[in-house]
Amino acid sequence: MNPPPPPTYRSLTSFFIPMAIQAASQALSYPLVAMVASRGPGGPLNLAGLAQSNTVMFFLGMFAISSVTTGMVFAKTREGYKKFRQMIVSTALVVITIQSILSIPVVSHFLFGYLIGLPPTIERPAQLTLMSCIPLQFLFFFRIPYFVIMYVGKATGKASLATVARILLTALLSPIFCMAGLVGPVWAVVCLTIPVAIEALVSGILARPFIQALEPCQEKPPTVKEIIKFNIPLSVGGYFLVASAIILAAYIARAPDPDRTLPIYYLALGLANPMSFAATRIQAVVIAFPPQSRRDRRTLRFGLAAGLVLGMLPLIFILPEMAELYYVKLQQLKPADLDLVRMTASALVFFPLSVAIRAQSEGLAAWLKKPTSVLTGHGMFMVTMAVSGFILLILGAPGQIIGAVGLTLGSLASSATMRLLLIRARERAFPVGPTTTSVGQVR
Repeated sequence: MNPPPPPTYRSLTSFFIPMAIQAASQALSYPLVAMVASRGPGGPLNLAGLAQSNTVMFFLGMFAISSVTTGMVFAKTREGYKKFRQMIVSTALVVITIQSILSIPVVSHFLFGYLIGLPPTIERPAQLTLMSCIPLQFLFFFRIPYFVIMYVGKATGKASLATVARILLTALLSPIFCMAGLVGPVWAVVCLTIPVAIEALVSGILARPFIQALEPCQEKPPTVKEIIKFNIPLSVGGYFLVASAIILAAYIARAPDPDRTLPIYYLALGLANPMSFAATRIQAVVIAFPPQSRRDRRTLRFGLAAGLVLGMLPLIFILPEMAELYYVKLQQLKPADLDLVRMTASALVFFPLSVAIRAQSEGLAAWLKKPTSVLTGHGMFMVTMAVSGFILLILGAPGQIIGAVGLTLGSLASSATMRLLLIRARERAFPVGPTTTSVGQVR
């Protein structure tokens, strides 16, 4: 059988853009509800608290996030999808239980006040929103199998429809909540949860034809244990990424003037994060369109181009009129802090690019079924973030610069580590012919 023709950049783009919109839309929900949080008593400090609790929530839910990659590898048959869904349900129960325990006041005070070192003005909204986010955590798990099955069917356009509807509904609800006086961190979580619930239900409807069209497994189907075993290194690696964000927040909280720099950092990151989430979908592009030779750099070049574009988009909001509208009028930032938020946004410009490079390496590792390479790479991400944050803190760098530099360096170090580990795996995937003397490189 002849191999399929190599994908064109047009086919890569048409597959990637709906997923990028979906991922960015998911992250854009948070800047939209930020206006609900920041209009409550405490102002932008509520947003910083909400961001911290969301970081903890994502840390706990990383098993579900990494399951998208696992599902694209294993949920290609009827039996494989069934086992994958069983894994998601059982994991969701464990994660929600842990989040409930962390929401107990004494435990949450130890987490936010002692370990992370948040000031009391930020600790309180973080405690409130972590408890309020328990239903949201369940919904995030609930929708994962539906997304996966549509990705497997290369129907990324359909998969993104429900998420686009979610972001539009969030954009509609946010000003309604503000006008109705339903403001503060808890109402911000409510404003997040309602659209996600609708997104999950619509995704289930859209995914049904793809589930029904799955063929029976022709070989021995994967077991739940096998799927979990594959997913654990990806999940632990993802936990390293989220733990790194918590470590980074601890450094920023210990830098000068944290009551000022933390809200500014999270306001700028709230626009860079959607772009970085979009860049993570390069991983799915590599799995769907794997390289056909050791010299096939197609997805690497595509990832570099996509990362550059995604990194530049948030800079639109540092233009004078846009900055005044978004940061001052919508997010209640003090006009005196505009220059500081512009500097932070500029420092974050290479963050989505570094994530795109890392995601392309992660996609290669998943395609080669080397999840431990991802785990090692993410471990290097955490080490790099911790070391760079410590050095910058000692040097007296502002908190927002510690965050921007740490995020970018961490992703680049992670990607470099994975590529070094995958060189031999690529050589086995594409053996060198008897007349070839060149050594292949991981692309």
